[in-house]
Amino acid sequence: MTTPPRDVQVLSIAADTEVLRSRSWNRLRFEIEYALERGTTSNSYLIRGDRKALIDFPGESFTESFISTLTRQINPSKLNYIVLGHINPNRVVTLKVLLEKAPNATVVCSNPAAKALEDLLEGQAPKIQVVKGGEAEIDLGQGHCLRFVPVPTPRWPEGLWTYDEYTQILFSNKFFGMHRCDNSVYDLNWKEMLEDRRYYFDCLMAPNARQVSTALEKLESLSVRMFAPVHGSAVRYTMNELLHTYQEWSQQQKGKDLLVTLIYASAYGNTATIAQTLARGITKAGVAVESINAEQADPDDIKAALEKSAGFLIGSPTLGGHAPTQIQTALGIILSTAAKTQVAGVFGSFGWSGEAIDLLENKLKDGGYSLAFDPIRVKFKPTESTLQYCEEVGTDFAQALKKVKRAKAPRTPASSVEQAVGRLVGSLCVATTRKGDATSAMLASWVSQATFNPPGFTVAVAKDRAIESLLHTGSSFTLNILAEGQHLGPMKHFLKPFGPGEDRFEGVETMEGQNGCPILKQAIAYLECEVANRMECGDHWVVYAKVNAGELLETNAKTAVHHRKTGTHY
Repeated sequence: MTTPPRDVQVLSIAADTEVLRSRSWNRLRFEIEYALERGTTSNSYLIRGDRKALIDFPGESFTESFISTLTRQINPSKLNYIVLGHINPNRVVTLKVLLEKAPNATVVCSNPAAKALEDLLEGQAPKIQVVKGGEAEIDLGQGHCLRFVPVPTPRWPEGLWTYDEYTQILFSNKFFGMHRCDNSVYDLNWKEMLEDRRYYFDCLMAPNARQVSTALEKLESLSVRMFAPVHGSAVRYTMNELLHTYQEWSQQQKGKDLLVTLIYASAYGNTATIAQTLARGITKAGVAVESINAEQADPDDIKAALEKSAGFLIGSPTLGGHAPTQIQTALGIILSTAAKTQVAGVFGSFGWSGEAIDLLENKLKDGGYSLAFDPIRVKFKPTESTLQYCEEVGTDFAQALKKVKRAKAPRTPASSVEQAVGRLVGSLCVATTRKGDATSAMLASWVSQATFNPPGFTVAVAKDRAIESLLHTGSSFTLNILAEGQHLGPMKHFLKPFGPGEDRFEGVETMEGQNGCPILKQAIAYLECEVANRMECGDHWVVYAKVNAGELLETNAKTAVHHRKTGTHY
């Protein structure tokens, strides 16, 4: 495997303040948040007052290049403070090297981070200044006074913001970031970056909407001129737009009428990655998630979430053949609180055995709960195909909840408007795509030509479709156009419900196109396309695609058209 190209970009962004952007131009990790595969930056910030502070640092992938670059900027032994916005085992590798080169530096972090460092540093005992409760301050001199604001979320209970009163920069760590590697230090193109920001939010922030809203309220006491996140570009020109967008996206999550409680613990981050991917699948299907880290949560918070949920998921690592104590406690709360009608699910990761997953499954079944899917068992780190499977499981889980709700709702006849909308018709097609080992397909009838030059069209894709995650800007797919009188077979096949990870093309004759995507041999024509843009429209994404190649396979056949009785169904 070729090592992805990496470098460190250094630039001044304010008085006495530099950013060190450790950059990977390829996909860095297999977490769902990196799935757009547009690379990433891991940003660190150096403030040179009378006393020197380094805010954040990259993980193990960048340790050597980052330390080398930092040493060219400043003698590390001159550092007075190293500020941790969040911490994990991957970043501790870099921290250990930093502490060797800056033995007199004080580590500034939240209380949960300080507790984690006791185990992660393995004998190293740096000076630690803990930010407890409210805000704390450090005077660096030359006007730079740092204020620290804890912003815990279930995924990062140690989350910490740093605010410099002199430059009015908020070093926002995970907030307001995105995974995109380019040369733009600032947010010079809002529209171009919006898709990346939305995807990042949906993966990392949407399951924590309540905590995100609480954090955003803390901005009211700060006069901020720039967001400096740990990933992506600094937000200088569109700060108000992004803040408003975060508030809007958070309210969208909190306003949903179906809620799933997702409880987990994670020893090495693998179970947390599965939880994050399941949450992504659930939220894209229009159901809210309350993500709860059992290692940090108050039992009353778990109980309160379960009481208002339509379903729950619980995940655990296996440590010494057992589930962690916190998970066993959460399981007891579930058994005494959650209604037996709630839809349930179990997942987890393990190294050599998976007893914790078996424990959760058996206890829930014995307690009278029905599991919506076979327990997800992941040995060591999840792979890309595993993440795709988990996202589809999450989407199916959400759809099962919505199906139960629809069954309970009284039926009402279609309105005249709904009947009129149903008279809109479109070509009956099958969209097919391939990305690595992942393939997907969907029946599409909301298709319309949009441009002559370049040749292009739009297709509407429901947010809860499995194929949606493979149709982001830059993705390739093929539109297969079906023939009137020959469409019933393909239509029946691609309309049936597919299980997570199930092969959509089993029993279907295909050939591979120039773009690597399947072409249906039953199609009368096909268009090989690239997603040029996409727009969020209610419960669908409208995808605009440019046509790169295509062929008419049957000259005399007519295109099949889909007729509907109402505008509320396909």
